[in-house]
Amino acid sequence: MKIHIDIECTPEEARAFLGLPDVGPMQKAVMDEMQKRMMASLAAMEPEQLFKTWLPAGIQGWEQMQKAFWSQMTKTARDKPSGE
Repeated sequence: MKIHIDIECTPEEARAFLGLPDVGPMQKAVMDEMQKRMMASLAAMEPEQLFKTWLPAGIQGWEQMQKAFWSQMTKTARDKPSGE
């Protein structure tokens, strides 16, 4: 025997019926605070300083990856017998 019950209600109505708290106001407050802090942080940064901070690290990482790749390739070529 199967019984099917369809209930139509909004998320707010379901939350109230189940006794769950409404976290909407808290979520909005947290998001507003995060946005305020991010905007203050961005306003304090100068684009030139930002590039100086991020770009060298990215380039250095890329160069290290290239060196590792080429050293592996030359090692493989060196270790491979010439008849293959």
